[in-house]
Amino acid sequence: MKIPVGKEDFDEIRRNHDYYVDKTELLYRLAEGTGNEVTLFTRPRRFGKTLMLSMMESFFSIQKKDSHEVFDGLDIMKHEEFCDKWMNQYPVLNVTLKGIEALSFEEAYKLLQVKLSDLCKKHTSLLESDAIDADDKEIFRNLKDRKASPEIVKGSLKTIMRMMAACYGKPVILLIDEYDVPLANASEMDSKENGYYQKMLDVIRGMFDAALKTNEYLKFAVVTGCLRIAKESIFTGTNNFMSCSVLDDIFSEYYGFTQKDVDKILKDADRTEKAEVIRAWYDGYVFGNTHVYCPWDVTNYIAALLQKENANPKNYWKNTSHNGILLTFVKRTDFDVSDKFEALMNGGTVLQTISDELTYDTLHESEENLWSVLLMTGYLTKADPEAEGNTVELKIPNEEIQHIFEETVVRFFKDSLSLDRSKQKELMEALWKGDEETASQKMTDILFETISYHDYHEDYYHAFLTGIISGLGYAVKSNQENGLGRSDIDVREKRRKRGMLLEAKKSDKEENMLKDALEGKKQILDKEYLRGFDGFESVVCYGISFFQKKALVRKLQFQ
Repeated sequence: MKIPVGKEDFDEIRRNHDYYVDKTELLYRLAEGTGNEVTLFTRPRRFGKTLMLSMMESFFSIQKKDSHEVFDGLDIMKHEEFCDKWMNQYPVLNVTLKGIEALSFEEAYKLLQVKLSDLCKKHTSLLESDAIDADDKEIFRNLKDRKASPEIVKGSLKTIMRMMAACYGKPVILLIDEYDVPLANASEMDSKENGYYQKMLDVIRGMFDAALKTNEYLKFAVVTGCLRIAKESIFTGTNNFMSCSVLDDIFSEYYGFTQKDVDKILKDADRTEKAEVIRAWYDGYVFGNTHVYCPWDVTNYIAALLQKENANPKNYWKNTSHNGILLTFVKRTDFDVSDKFEALMNGGTVLQTISDELTYDTLHESEENLWSVLLMTGYLTKADPEAEGNTVELKIPNEEIQHIFEETVVRFFKDSLSLDRSKQKELMEALWKGDEETASQKMTDILFETISYHDYHEDYYHAFLTGIISGLGYAVKSNQENGLGRSDIDVREKRRKRGMLLEAKKSDKEENMLKDALEGKKQILDKEYLRGFDGFESVVCYGISFFQKKALVRKLQFQ
């Protein structure tokens, strides 16, 4: 069993006899089941968009001559009349805008020229056709040599399609992968005051207008990306246009692995005992009303399990896209999402109105838009698959994304807190002085400025205290062996021969906080934790109880 991790070429996968999850039924449903002139599929990164277009090219392309071998045994071959009508019957132009990311418009435009040059090189045989107009051949050569004017670049896709239609005598199927990458990058540069969004939008819109709007050489087009950009922004005037986003049920089972797919993969790999692990880590996405797993994660983990039977799950998804959108969210000062993020990270949901028609230059204009982006890019998903409309409950889909939230969001709040250490210093001063009331207030204030997660487990409060104290430069030991047990937090300042012991307790109810703080004090005495502080001139000891974002500090008094 060979798992094709990272492979996006359908023919290569099939000819190499790599494992393939059959999604070919999409071909029939797309070509026979719709009259779409343009279909836009928007999905998060690593959900198989590029492989799907490669499969479409292999099936429809007249240039491939005969694709029966690579499709043998797959679902699409059950539709014999459809295959006779469509397989290898149309010229196909497969374009990718992936990788057009640069710091300036000039650099990005050069990358676009390189993409078009490579596209021309792939179809250089068109220059040999006598059916093609000589002027078009000259334009083609200029595109190939990266000498074309901006006006020619805007009309480039239509020019190549016109040449293909003349050569093969049939209209062209146009496939465009990652259509929004140049615009996403340009928009990000805008936020860094080095932007060129409007310039890039003008170029991409010009290319799409020519290729998709009233183009007599177009049979149909399939476009993929992460976000649906408002039709008025880039698809203006496009006829028979259909957008399939994560909110739409149509075609929802073809991007990502369904439960049936994963069950079969596990059975074929003889790893059925890992079903629950894979479900917890990589399932949870809802497209339309269909539950799906992230295929990139599943294939990576299955490959790891085939190498090592007890391989632990890893976060494969986080390296496929930066987490800047999460930081953009929590850094905003015009609205506060900390409570909502906290609810999500504790396994809850948030009710939000979602728009699946956005423009990159307005993504950051409202909180509503930012929640929409988190949904469309896979950081969140619908909590209820049956929910309809644009106001939906959102949740974190799985363990993998939960870890990304914890790493990105929690770290931001900790870093933000460390930039202003005044409250931490005031807290420590109160603790050293034995001022339990001030310490309680300062600790509560700091808790209100942080993100809490995992339902306020005792471990969270333990880490919270350790982080504050160690962040101020103190030597801190957790679960240090002292006396007859292990104390929660042990602080020693040898230069001044003073120490501190903190015993933290999580309270189930606010009215139990005093009892629990006193229990912490009692534990210090009963376990004789002070025996480890021989030679110290002073040691202050506290029992501390926590309930949600409240803290109560009580000092151990010595007779």
